[in-house]
Amino acid sequence: MNSPEKVFFAVLISATIPAGAHGQSSADSAAIRQTALDYVQGWYAGDGAQMERAVHPELAKRIVQTDARGRSRLMQQSALTLINGTRMAEGRQTPPDRQTRNIRILDIFGNSASVRAEMSGWVDYMHVAKWNGQWRIVNVLWELKDQ
Repeated sequence: MNSPEKVFFAVLISATIPAGAHGQSSADSAAIRQTALDYVQGWYAGDGAQMERAVHPELAKRIVQTDARGRSRLMQQSALTLINGTRMAEGRQTPPDRQTRNIRILDIFGNSASVRAEMSGWVDYMHVAKWNGQWRIVNVLWELKDQ
């Protein structure tokens, strides 16, 4: 069992590790950002190939929704569902002046990264992994914005 002192000490140590100490480079940061942009821009453009470049074939995109009785349900989309939805040009319905593309890399550690992407109607929290030398989105947990 960890005492509060040990937990605090571990946090201080991890906070002092210099950027790049775990194998990531500025090229990795740029590739992670581009992967997130391919996801966002592919959606808005209705470009299934661009979306497919961004996501791992076994992607899990999930949202927690609450039904009328107040019960939570976990709704899920696969990579294929997302790619096909992109190809159906659902994203093109968003007027260009409302197409938000705010991407922020939250953390990178080795071959893993966390990214926040704010789009017009929702926020996506992405887990991105370096897979066969390419950065791909493997998990997305998203939340709708209040309209």
